[in-house]
Amino acid sequence: MARTFDHGGGVRSIQVPIPDNPLGHTLVYVVDTDRGPVLIDTGWDDPASWDTLAEGLTACGTGVAEIHGVVVTHHHPDHHGLSGKVCEASGAWIAMHEADTAIVRRTRSAEPERWFTYMAAKLTAAGAPEEHVAPLRGARRRTLPGLSPALPDREIVPGELLDLPGRRLRAIWTPGHTPGHVCLHLEEEHPAQLPGHGRLFSGDHVLPEITPHIGLYEDPDDTTVTDPLGDYLDSLERVARLAPAEILPAHQHAFTDAAGRVRALLAHHETRLTDLLALLSVPLTAWQLAERMEWNRPWDQIPYGSRNIAVSEAESHLRRLVKLGRAEAVTGSDPVTYTAV
Repeated sequence: MARTFDHGGGVRSIQVPIPDNPLGHTLVYVVDTDRGPVLIDTGWDDPASWDTLAEGLTACGTGVAEIHGVVVTHHHPDHHGLSGKVCEASGAWIAMHEADTAIVRRTRSAEPERWFTYMAAKLTAAGAPEEHVAPLRGARRRTLPGLSPALPDREIVPGELLDLPGRRLRAIWTPGHTPGHVCLHLEEEHPAQLPGHGRLFSGDHVLPEITPHIGLYEDPDDTTVTDPLGDYLDSLERVARLAPAEILPAHQHAFTDAAGRVRALLAHHETRLTDLLALLSVPLTAWQLAERMEWNRPWDQIPYGSRNIAVSEAESHLRRLVKLGRAEAVTGSDPVTYTAV
């Protein structure tokens, strides 16, 4: 049975399950417009998730065939996964920020083998042991979620209102979790008259109790040295300045006090950077740093795929420290090690 919630003012949410994931579900928002309902995110591409989304829409007094459009906060499969099925069933348009659309386009055209080769090279350069890298060298095509995501046909332009007749929904570019992540500011009076400026659909950018993953932006064709953590921290400041009355995130639950949550997230990352500097009193590779960082469980209990994510997060923090002049790469080290300055 689909779990739905009426947030008032023509906004409802549906809990769409994510299979075998501790997050549990994605909150898919149904926003009424003068041309029919528009979804913000769609959930994971899985038969049970699809059934739940369809049941939830029925419970909200509509149906998949009635959907006018899909606005995707970012390209990850627990957000964009079912967009294609929704589009096929309804003829809805799909909107996404250009930076994430580029990732979708590349994902659709690239052979999975190329991705495995790229990841093997990245992990080797980060100092991963051979036993961790070896499975990637022999990996071949297998069914993975998100390998053929739907190609968006509309662009979300930062700062502009989306084409939602009868609503004022403005796109706020908030890179960090992904390069094209957007939050969506509903510039309408809060239905319960809460103090603040409207409501913010925050995707994965600001969540009430957990910190989103901030890893490297993976692009085999792009050699630009990006700074995702720096992007994320700047984007957090942008959200705080909006001062929304309520945040409607893609996971967990709606909440107020956006400014307080932003302060907590900024403090968390500052503490983490300080802790990493202490670890870098001796030269460490990104892999060695990840092994020593504090996670939600001991390193030897972190599964294979999550270790790759952890190393990416360690690298994003290293890049931030290097950019701030607080750490540097050790000249001539291979794989490269970093040390505090």
